[in-house]
Amino acid sequence: MKTSLTLALAGLMTATALTGAAMADDIVLGASVQLTGTNANTGRYYRDAYQLTVDKINAAGGVKVGDKTYTLKLNMLDNQSDVNLSVRQYVQLVSADKVNFLLGPFASNFALSDSSVAEKYQIPMVQGGGASTQIFSRGYKYVFGTLPPADDYFASTIEMMGKLTPAPKTVALVSADDSFDVSVAKGTRKHLTDAGLKVAVDETYREGASDFSSILTQVKAANVDAILWTGHETEALNFIRQMKGLNVNPAGLSAFTVGVPTADFRKALGADANYAFGMTSWLPDASLKDRWFGDAAQFAAEYKAKFGYDPDYHAASGAADVETFVEAIEKAGTLDPAKVRDAIAGISFDSLYAKVKYGENGQIVLPQVVVQIQDGNMVPVYSTDFMTKPMYPVPAWDKR
Repeated sequence: MKTSLTLALAGLMTATALTGAAMADDIVLGASVQLTGTNANTGRYYRDAYQLTVDKINAAGGVKVGDKTYTLKLNMLDNQSDVNLSVRQYVQLVSADKVNFLLGPFASNFALSDSSVAEKYQIPMVQGGGASTQIFSRGYKYVFGTLPPADDYFASTIEMMGKLTPAPKTVALVSADDSFDVSVAKGTRKHLTDAGLKVAVDETYREGASDFSSILTQVKAANVDAILWTGHETEALNFIRQMKGLNVNPAGLSAFTVGVPTADFRKALGADANYAFGMTSWLPDASLKDRWFGDAAQFAAEYKAKFGYDPDYHAASGAADVETFVEAIEKAGTLDPAKVRDAIAGISFDSLYAKVKYGENGQIVLPQVVVQIQDGNMVPVYSTDFMTKPMYPVPAWDKR
């Protein structure tokens, strides 16, 4: 019989990838993901990565716990890009559906709220969608994250800027007001100060904004050498289009926390995407060896063959979340949530995403690779040194 909570939410939820009732030999991973709504374009990376990785692990024999073998099952609900619905769905997953463990949603504001459910019920959540330091600064023991700290997202970019000729001197910092972007902006201010760069414009906009004309007018008047921008992909597209429309031309570069690594971003902007800098914590490099896929390049090939589009770091981090549970469960030798939680905290393994090892606060630490769109292609340009020559300085819009 359905609980009253299930009945209340029945018209709002979409369950996918869970065929039939969970069996005694199943390990059920529960997740609430943005399958529809404003964040669905990014939510699909997690949906598809979770499913592909679950299928891959099951095909390889499942999960070994002592002398018993389990099959992974996925119970995934559509939160419709609604934070409040997402929280209610995680409550349902643990209290009514009785899932074993939790995978995360996309976006820091979702992970910040949803992880409180994991902590309350003491069910481990491994999530690769939220990087805000707020998530990991509350002393929680049951949330783990595979994205590097948001405070450091621009660290590699700022380091690279110091090695460019001529090196940028003045910067405009533009950020959204959600938890992730607030963390990015806070950390970026410190990195800029440490690098001796002047912040000539420091503006925050409301998440979901579409009109950046006022901010861009300030940026143009300040005649800055660089723009560092953080927000969501749709906002980034609008910002760049309005940069062109208002003829805002930083003398050096413009860099964005999102969009640049994705094919959709490049397709939406066409030639106007060229010269934009971005960042990624993952590239599909064959040097990233993996127990199930072989390596990151094979993962990327299988992902594209199945879903028809290329994975990015969101997908790779989602795959690592599933793999974390398998490694930890087998290490713990039990499905007991507390013991699996302890195993996750002490785990260290090679994955298609990175060397996975969680810090004391539950968050992984990884460097960001600076990438740039050159002639319509995403090109890695800087990690700890230059990998490829960047297209720099960026010409004015009418000179491209």
